[in-house]
Amino acid sequence: MATISSGASARSADGPAIAGFAEIPNRLRTGRSAYDLAGEALAALLERMDLQLADIDGLAVTTALSEGTNPFYAAYMCEALGLTPTWLHLSGLGGCSALSGVMRAVSAVREGECRIAVVLSADAPSTVYRADFGAQRPEFQEPQAAARPPAAFGLLMSRYAHQWHIDPRALGKIAQVQRTHAMRNENALPKLRAPLGMDDYLGSRIIADPLRLLDSVMFCDGANALLVTSREEAARRGWRRLAVPVSYAEATNHNGRDPLADITETGFSAIAQRLFARAGIGPQQVRMFQPYDDFTIAVQMQLEQLGFCARGEGARFILDTDLSFEGTLPLNTGGGQISAGQPGLAGGALNLVEAVRQLFGEGGERQVRDPRNALVTGIGVIPYGRNWSTSAAMILEPA
Repeated sequence: MATISSGASARSADGPAIAGFAEIPNRLRTGRSAYDLAGEALAALLERMDLQLADIDGLAVTTALSEGTNPFYAAYMCEALGLTPTWLHLSGLGGCSALSGVMRAVSAVREGECRIAVVLSADAPSTVYRADFGAQRPEFQEPQAAARPPAAFGLLMSRYAHQWHIDPRALGKIAQVQRTHAMRNENALPKLRAPLGMDDYLGSRIIADPLRLLDSVMFCDGANALLVTSREEAARRGWRRLAVPVSYAEATNHNGRDPLADITETGFSAIAQRLFARAGIGPQQVRMFQPYDDFTIAVQMQLEQLGFCARGEGARFILDTDLSFEGTLPLNTGGGQISAGQPGLAGGALNLVEAVRQLFGEGGERQVRDPRNALVTGIGVIPYGRNWSTSAAMILEPA
């Protein structure tokens, strides 16, 4: 059964907004738990916003690969951090969890369930990986050695190549641009803050034909946090930098009733029109694109299905467009997950935090000129024999 939802425009003078963020550096094999990493991110947020634990009365938590399938994870997170919220939310939409968490927090603040909500994501899959996805994986995917995402995306790329064409230079450009941005990001994995040439990309080994190693993310440990509150509360506390979600849409199980769905068609094709209509802009007016990027082909497909170009023309669009932070369409200005590292399911907030940072004018050496809006996306869950399950997108503007 397919489900589609959209968030209403948040342009009203008193609509909730993101008033703060915190992010700890991505690192490999820290030996720490998601609870520990979450505590560090929360402490950094409290310090930045001059808050006490008692001020936080709302919490949205992203599930973690390193913590297994604990149904009480959000409640245990409250216990670990010493929080007593009046509103609590646990999101299990994979890379869409943070976007979903922000919009649920916006609703909670608007409805008076809480005043100050934190959207918290932490994971440590390079230290320990306890995920047990269940569903159809044990029966159909794992016996075929397709237990992990590269196998699924290799099949997806093969289908895309059959329908249109794969231009390795375009995918290599995505990897190169994001690596250049990561070199200016002190929170990116140290080993990924090194120059990447096209020959380096083309020479990287094939890990799931035709998917290359450098088309992929690297698991790491990390955490981040976003603070959602009302305009009134922000003004009272002197928080003047705000990022407003002016439009949001998500779709789960796109074409779910089709027994032989096209695996290169995603939920973004279903939500794009409503997403842009609510924001009052089109793809050509997007100032920066911060898409979920577990694999380079996912970035190209999102460009196509969100309407930046026609299907099958993503490679040409990428090669013809300046995607640098100084360019016409800055792409994943923090390096994205591909070059900053993927802290497990906390990676879904990586590019969202970067978008907020840019809208606040805090991008430092990679600051986008005229950061008037940002389009951020999420991809969640990889089902059997079809495209990713959940597609989510948010357009933000500075207040």
